[in-house]
Amino acid sequence: MPVTDTGQGGTLARTHEGMPGLPRGRSRLPLSAVRASQRERLLRSVIAAVSESGYLAVTVADIVRRARVSRAAFYAHFADKEDCFLAATAEGRELMISQVVSATRALPAGSCDEEVLRVACRAYLAFLAGEPAFASVFYIHMPTASPRAVGRLDAAAGLFADLNQKWHRRAREHHPEWPPVPPEAYLALAGGTDELVRSVVRAGRTDALPELEETLVSLHLAVLAARPWVLRPACAAGYRALASSQNAAPVPAP
Repeated sequence: MPVTDTGQGGTLARTHEGMPGLPRGRSRLPLSAVRASQRERLLRSVIAAVSESGYLAVTVADIVRRARVSRAAFYAHFADKEDCFLAATAEGRELMISQVVSATRALPAGSCDEEVLRVACRAYLAFLAGEPAFASVFYIHMPTASPRAVGRLDAAAGLFADLNQKWHRRAREHHPEWPPVPPEAYLALAGGTDELVRSVVRAGRTDALPELEETLVSLHLAVLAARPWVLRPACAAGYRALASSQNAAPVPAP
């Protein structure tokens, strides 16, 4: 069933398949508005198509059909399928990071460092839960799409590592007892977060991503604040459910 009909893929995958195309010939819309609409339609359509069929199976014809624009319009914006795909995932990545930054900046002045971390994790997970098609594309299909896509994915991990480092640097001003860590630790946390999210998305449980909040907060504080890990019962239950869905060994109860 097309994403357009259900809305279940999120706004980044809401296509115009089955809906009217842009007006042909002379239009009351300025050319800049027409081109902006074409580009937006194509970016959403490639996310919807790849999330449904996988990157290798998707063609330019699939994208323009969902977008309800012409093939000529596609090539006016993008060199090829990969160019369109990379533009769409880059836009989604920027929106994801923007949501995280906006959520932390909205906190009252003087909020504790742990609350900043928690709100950042919550915003990140909420964004992905609300954009399941993008989450699937970014974490499942992008790693196997092309070498350039892998490079973009690595760059995204670097951006999150930088955010971790900036937060930790500020937090240590308030908590001098927190340990310094090497730069690789921030990247390791970003990579670990990616793998946790990927495991949930791969299991088809994107809507359950917010349940990882406590895990991510505890993981970051264990590494960056040397805080002992306390596995809460709810978290343990979630781990066991996820492990069962992946046919993995369950996590022992605490």
